[in-house]
Amino acid sequence: MLLSLAWLAPLVSVLLTSLRPYRESFTRGYFSRPFTLNVDNYRTAWEQADFALRYWNTALILVPALILTLFASSVMAFVCSRFSWRFNVGFLLLFAAGGLLPQQIIIQPLFLMYKAVPLPEVLSNSGGLLGSTWGIIMVHVAYQSGFCTFILSGYMKRLPAEISEAAIVDGANPWQHYWRVILPLCRPVLAALTALEFTWIYNDFFWALILEQQFDDRPITSSLTNLAVGFSPDFNVISAASALVALPPIIVFVLLQRYFTSGLGMGLVQDE
Repeated sequence: MLLSLAWLAPLVSVLLTSLRPYRESFTRGYFSRPFTLNVDNYRTAWEQADFALRYWNTALILVPALILTLFASSVMAFVCSRFSWRFNVGFLLLFAAGGLLPQQIIIQPLFLMYKAVPLPEVLSNSGGLLGSTWGIIMVHVAYQSGFCTFILSGYMKRLPAEISEAAIVDGANPWQHYWRVILPLCRPVLAALTALEFTWIYNDFFWALILEQQFDDRPITSSLTNLAVGFSPDFNVISAASALVALPPIIVFVLLQRYFTSGLGMGLVQDE
């Protein structure tokens, strides 16, 4: 109970601050009982932080990165879990270990590599991989695929082997075996990973800050920097902007929460 209150107290404080006028908070204190509640701070935050553009920029990164991550991870997990070959365990461990590298360790060589790779102007405003949306998508796919492959592989290993045997007897090729037989059975764990990966990719600030050179092309996590300027920033407007930033992951988690615990719980078990 006390732990729940400790977690909820900052959230309640942010919501109340976002609904109070700045003058009332300044004169009476941020932790005083509010007398005036309205949505003016949300209107101001939406306009000043240019949320419509930021949401669009975020969608351009998040949707392709999420789809490519889950697709690549599910294919790799399918190969490692449903087929027996010499390097399947080593390959799986390599994928899982790659996501454990701290981002700060590889940022310098990655930055130099991105700077040296050109891209057509249709795909990049900067003419190269550095400063392009596809560059950020590639980093997310590379970093998130290891964890997703590990979870999906554990889930697929728990599926009865008779399912695969029946598919092979019926003449299914490897693609049909994956797409029509195994993937539909992985809906719970895919839903759980969708909620988790949506939150991780959506909340990214590091890669967007380093690899995206133009401020107008950066995602939603950079919108708060438009508001935290000057010697006396309006914390009420910042609180309203924070609530708007946090809203999409909350909605996704609420919609997929019934799959979250069961899907990840089964995927974490790796059978010998």
